[in-house]
Amino acid sequence: MVYRVEEVPLSFSNDDDILRTRGNALKVPLLDLKRQYEAVRDEIIEVTGEVFRSQQFILGPKVDELERSIARYCQCSFGVGVSSGTDALLISLMAASIGIGDLVITSPYTFFATAGAIVRLGATPLFVDINEQTYNIDPSRLENSLSLLNEEQRARIRAIIPVHLFGQCADMEPILEVAKRYHLAVIEDAAQAIGSEYQSKDGPVKRAGSMGEYGCFSFFPSKNLGAFGDGGMVTTDSKEVYDRLRIMRGHGSSPKYYHKVVGGNFRLDALQAAILIAKLRHLDDWTRKRIENATLYRRLFKEEGLDGFTLPLEREKRHIYNQFVIKVKAKRDELRQFLGEKGVGTEVYYPVPLHLQECFGYLGYKAGDFPAAEEAAAKTLALPIYPELREEEIFYVVDIIKQFCVARKY
Repeated sequence: MVYRVEEVPLSFSNDDDILRTRGNALKVPLLDLKRQYEAVRDEIIEVTGEVFRSQQFILGPKVDELERSIARYCQCSFGVGVSSGTDALLISLMAASIGIGDLVITSPYTFFATAGAIVRLGATPLFVDINEQTYNIDPSRLENSLSLLNEEQRARIRAIIPVHLFGQCADMEPILEVAKRYHLAVIEDAAQAIGSEYQSKDGPVKRAGSMGEYGCFSFFPSKNLGAFGDGGMVTTDSKEVYDRLRIMRGHGSSPKYYHKVVGGNFRLDALQAAILIAKLRHLDDWTRKRIENATLYRRLFKEEGLDGFTLPLEREKRHIYNQFVIKVKAKRDELRQFLGEKGVGTEVYYPVPLHLQECFGYLGYKAGDFPAAEEAAAKTLALPIYPELREEEIFYVVDIIKQFCVARKY
């Protein structure tokens, strides 16, 4: 079905039709947090009021409650609230005793914090290219990369950070097998993947953050479960790791003012914890709506014959769609500009893969080293997918893409 929002009168009919409007083009932001806030405003005001009345703003019972709730949601034994997703990665690496001279395997196609946390501790990221369809680290390339290392280099590898990018788990079973073989700590970067699930060949379904020794989550406002500022969480099944993380998030102090280790100021605010507790009750509904939006995108792309695009592959058990990222065969930047001119918000995640970032030039990587990551950086585009996105807005986004293809003879 093709329609022009400027030309069609207002109407509802059956499931194959949509709300259509006459007049100006729609404005469809990449994310609209105000819509979500309107739906949960009363709950947020109530729980934050409790914190105001308590005057306990750092850690405390609200943080304890959130830790238990997130651990249960992620099918883990323990959770440790921290100050951000970046600090979740950093404190996990610190707890795993990663430091100067160590090598940590990760993806070159992810947010900067993944590699940044490694480098801040004096360790070196060892990049492995991604799968072209899932954008997550490719286990077959992982095996190949390790086979090319000499004995001294392999001995320096201490950990692996698989990234569950855009809301879908990495292929964890073979990654865990490699980690076991080389005695590596597994630190899951699940910043974009709370509630996503993975089905191993013969094992149970597991949630992101429950498969490695550490699961690192971000509550940045744009995440599926977002705070009203920064916040993060580390999940684990190990009591020993849990105790170490709790000590390290408060400067390594245990008891107060006595320090056996050096930690950091990684504490989570009680206000953010209270907000997240209230929002967690809605998370599965929001995830369901994201999945429904992704399904509608797929249907419309197919109906409109838009075959110059690769849509997200649902390879693992549950994709929670923190982002809906398409790969554009050609003219990605022209399409993005055209969508912007028509009022549609988009984003490029990520325009420069980590191995080509200027600050990592000393690592010696060059263009062409990780072709799948470089192609993703050059061709992918994120479309609006948030739960409050209206059906007519998705139709509008696809119609604008159709207009671009017709105009450019795409």
